[in-house]
Amino acid sequence: MWIIIVMLVGCLSGFFLFRKNTLVVSHERNLGERKLSIIIPARNEQYNLPHLLDSLRSQTFQPFEIIVVDDFSDDRTKEIAESYGVQVIANSSLPQGWTGKSWAIWNGYLHASGDVFAFLDADIRLAPNALSSLMKARETSKGVISAVPFHHTEKLYEKLALIMNMLGIFAFTSVFERRNPRKGLYGSCILALREDYEKINGHESVKSEVLDDLFLGSKFIEAGIPVTNYIGYGFVSFRMYPQGIRSEIEGFSKGAILSTSTLSTGTIVPIAVWVVGLLVSESVFVFANTSWVVPLLIGYLMYMLQLFYFIKYAGVFGFVIPILHIVASLFFIVIMLYSLYQVVVLGQVRWKGRHIEVGGKRDR
Repeated sequence: MWIIIVMLVGCLSGFFLFRKNTLVVSHERNLGERKLSIIIPARNEQYNLPHLLDSLRSQTFQPFEIIVVDDFSDDRTKEIAESYGVQVIANSSLPQGWTGKSWAIWNGYLHASGDVFAFLDADIRLAPNALSSLMKARETSKGVISAVPFHHTEKLYEKLALIMNMLGIFAFTSVFERRNPRKGLYGSCILALREDYEKINGHESVKSEVLDDLFLGSKFIEAGIPVTNYIGYGFVSFRMYPQGIRSEIEGFSKGAILSTSTLSTGTIVPIAVWVVGLLVSESVFVFANTSWVVPLLIGYLMYMLQLFYFIKYAGVFGFVIPILHIVASLFFIVIMLYSLYQVVVLGQVRWKGRHIEVGGKRDR
């Protein structure tokens, strides 16, 4: 009986955490005459950048300017950006105490002349009315917003991110984060007024942080500026790691452990309960020849159906991985253990050829 209770409570915790805080469609072309500057940090993004720049061309609300900051790429990132006629800036040498992405965004800001900034990762893809809807959402929230992108996956290894993606949505949309003074932003897609960004001294205020976006959110809140996170379903999407499973492991592990430090206890507890229930249900493969097999199988199927419901808003993960969600859970465990090893043992994480010390003292 206790097994069923654990799995049932875990499953209910998932529904409690999940909030369909999606963007509202807007087709407005004139949003208060505000000038939107798009700032895109790009390091070896020759495959992703064309998708983003093509989607920016098709927007119903056209940005005032698009700035691509070439962060010492050794591929065709710079040439591709220039072929679209956008402003391309070569990032300057990384100063002591800065992480690479924060420094690239800061240099983009120094060249921007708009009164609203959109910080977009190069792997982002936007629906035609995405910018107008994001701008409208920012006007409504009267603060800073971010969107958790819908995750497009193609190859099998990309679909292993199912559990990691769900935990990300739980963390950024949890009702308990509304009053969390350390509430974070999702760094792939952030919109902020120039005056708000400058009020907190922008990315310079988080220049040493590995997870700059999470700590940036707390800086805004500290300054009395509201932070609102949305699910990007229908508007903002990305394909995170088309380069291979190694980049996927590096990408998720660099923040898997560190990101938990900014969450409220009210969010961490139900997430832990959901994960425990999930892992208990997946032990059905271990206890297949015991009397526990029936309740465990019921729990496994409950989680499977729940995941099929969630991924409608989270991403494209096919049919196999949600059915065999134990595979995605094993990938999640590997990511957490590797992240723990990097943070506790090595004291640094690796991302895009750079080693970043935890605490941001060095990025080489």
